[in-house]
Amino acid sequence: MTDPVAQARQVVEAYLERSMIPDPAGAAAHVAPGLTITFTGGRAFTAPAEATAFNARRYAWVKKRFLRTDAALDPDTGDVHVYNTGHLYGAWPDGTPFDGNRYIDIFTVRDGLIVATQVWNDSAEILLHRAGLSESPL
Repeated sequence: MTDPVAQARQVVEAYLERSMIPDPAGAAAHVAPGLTITFTGGRAFTAPAEATAFNARRYAWVKKRFLRTDAALDPDTGDVHVYNTGHLYGAWPDGTPFDGNRYIDIFTVRDGLIVATQVWNDSAEILLHRAGLSESPL
Protein backbone atom coordinates (compact mmCIF):
# COMPACT_ATOMS: atom_id res chain seq x y z
CA MET A 1 0.00 0.00 0.00
CA THR A 2 1.25 3.50 -0.86
CA ASP A 3 1.96 5.90 1.98
CA PRO A 4 -0.56 8.74 1.38
CA VAL A 5 1.56 11.26 3.32
CA ALA A 6 4.72 10.56 1.31
CA GLN A 7 2.69 10.57 -1.92
CA ALA A 8 1.09 13.93 -1.06
CA ARG A 9 4.50 15.48 -0.35
CA GLN A 10 5.76 14.26 -3.73
CA VAL A 11 2.66 15.58 -5.53
CA VAL A 12 3.06 19.02 -3.93
CA GLU A 13 6.78 19.28 -4.68
CA ALA A 14 6.20 18.18 -8.30
CA TYR A 15 3.43 20.78 -8.62
CA LEU A 16 5.68 23.52 -7.20
CA GLU A 17 8.61 22.53 -9.45
CA ARG A 18 6.36 22.74 -12.53
CA SER A 19 4.89 26.04 -11.32
CA MET A 20 8.35 27.59 -11.01
CA ILE A 21 9.39 26.83 -14.60
CA PRO A 22 6.62 28.20 -15.19
CA ASP A 23 4.73 25.28 -16.70
CA PRO A 24 1.09 25.73 -15.67
CA ALA A 25 -0.04 22.83 -17.86
CA GLY A 26 2.46 20.51 -16.16
CA ALA A 27 1.40 21.81 -12.75
CA ALA A 28 -2.26 21.17 -13.67
CA ALA A 29 -1.49 17.44 -13.98
CA HIS A 30 -1.24 17.39 -10.16
CA VAL A 31 -4.58 19.06 -9.37
CA ALA A 32 -8.15 17.84 -9.08
CA PRO A 33 -11.14 19.33 -10.86
CA GLY A 34 -12.61 22.13 -8.77
CA LEU A 35 -9.19 23.25 -7.46
CA THR A 36 -9.23 26.37 -5.30
CA ILE A 37 -6.11 28.54 -5.05
CA THR A 38 -6.15 31.41 -2.58
CA PHE A 39 -3.29 33.91 -2.71
CA THR A 40 -2.32 36.40 -0.04
CA GLY A 41 -4.98 39.11 0.16
CA GLY A 42 -7.74 36.63 -0.67
CA ARG A 43 -7.19 36.54 -4.44
CA ALA A 44 -8.96 33.42 -5.70
CA PHE A 45 -7.93 31.33 -8.68
CA THR A 46 -9.12 27.98 -10.02
CA ALA A 47 -6.18 26.89 -12.19
CA PRO A 48 -2.38 27.03 -12.12
CA ALA A 49 -2.43 29.17 -15.30
CA GLU A 50 -4.31 31.92 -13.45
CA ALA A 51 -1.72 31.97 -10.66
CA THR A 52 1.08 32.02 -13.24
CA ALA A 53 -0.54 35.01 -14.99
CA PHE A 54 -0.82 36.86 -11.67
CA ASN A 55 2.83 36.18 -10.84
CA ALA A 56 3.88 37.40 -14.31
CA ARG A 57 2.46 40.82 -13.42
CA ARG A 58 3.99 40.94 -9.93
CA TYR A 59 7.50 39.64 -10.74
CA ALA A 60 9.90 39.74 -13.69
CA TRP A 61 10.62 36.20 -12.52
CA VAL A 62 10.29 34.29 -9.25
CA LYS A 63 11.43 30.94 -7.84
CA LYS A 64 11.09 29.16 -4.51
CA ARG A 65 13.89 27.87 -2.32
CA PHE A 66 12.28 25.04 -0.37
CA LEU A 67 13.25 24.81 3.29
CA ARG A 68 10.73 22.20 4.45
CA THR A 69 7.81 20.16 3.27
CA ASP A 70 5.73 18.72 6.10
CA ALA A 71 2.54 16.72 5.80
CA ALA A 72 -0.12 15.28 8.07
CA LEU A 73 -2.96 12.87 7.38
CA ASP A 74 -6.44 13.86 8.56
CA PRO A 75 -7.75 10.51 9.80
CA ASP A 76 -11.37 11.68 9.60
CA THR A 77 -11.34 12.71 5.93
CA GLY A 78 -8.32 10.92 4.47
CA ASP A 79 -7.04 14.28 3.20
CA VAL A 80 -3.37 15.07 3.59
CA HIS A 81 -2.44 18.62 4.58
CA VAL A 82 0.95 19.61 3.19
CA TYR A 83 2.96 22.65 4.29
CA ASN A 84 5.80 23.84 2.07
CA THR A 85 7.85 26.73 3.39
CA GLY A 86 10.95 28.60 2.30
CA HIS A 87 12.04 31.78 0.56
CA LEU A 88 11.12 33.39 -2.73
CA TYR A 89 13.89 34.86 -4.85
CA GLY A 90 13.81 36.56 -8.22
CA ALA A 91 13.35 40.03 -9.64
CA TRP A 92 10.65 42.67 -9.39
CA PRO A 93 9.14 43.98 -12.64
CA ASP A 94 11.77 46.78 -12.77
CA GLY A 95 14.54 44.16 -12.68
CA THR A 96 15.58 44.76 -9.05
CA PRO A 97 16.64 41.39 -7.59
CA PHE A 98 15.25 40.08 -4.31
CA ASP A 99 15.89 37.12 -2.04
CA GLY A 100 14.75 35.99 1.40
CA ASN A 101 11.04 36.71 0.81
CA ARG A 102 9.39 34.27 3.24
CA TYR A 103 6.55 32.06 2.04
CA ILE A 104 4.36 29.20 3.18
CA ASP A 105 2.06 27.29 0.86
CA ILE A 106 -0.61 25.11 2.45
CA PHE A 107 -2.12 22.32 0.37
CA THR A 108 -4.96 19.86 0.75
CA VAL A 109 -4.31 16.65 -1.18
CA ARG A 110 -7.12 14.15 -1.72
CA ASP A 111 -6.76 10.85 -3.58
CA GLY A 112 -3.32 11.91 -4.82
CA LEU A 113 -4.37 15.27 -6.28
CA ILE A 114 -4.29 18.82 -4.95
CA VAL A 115 -7.80 20.11 -4.23
CA ALA A 116 -6.89 23.38 -2.50
CA THR A 117 -3.93 25.59 -1.77
CA GLN A 118 -3.33 28.77 0.17
CA VAL A 119 -0.31 30.92 -0.74
CA TRP A 120 1.22 33.30 1.82
CA ASN A 121 4.37 35.42 1.37
CA ASP A 122 5.96 38.75 2.22
CA SER A 123 5.72 40.26 -1.28
CA ALA A 124 2.96 42.74 -0.50
CA GLU A 125 4.81 44.02 2.58
CA ILE A 126 8.03 44.35 0.60
CA LEU A 127 6.25 46.24 -2.18
CA LEU A 128 4.63 48.59 0.36
CA HIS A 129 8.06 49.25 1.88
CA ARG A 130 9.58 49.93 -1.56
CA ALA A 131 6.76 52.42 -2.25
CA GLY A 132 7.34 54.23 1.07
CA LEU A 133 3.99 53.06 2.46
CA SER A 134 5.21 50.69 5.17
CA GLU A 135 4.00 51.46 8.69
CA SER A 136 7.35 50.38 10.16
CA PRO A 137 10.75 49.26 8.91
CA LEU A 138 11.10 45.72 7.62
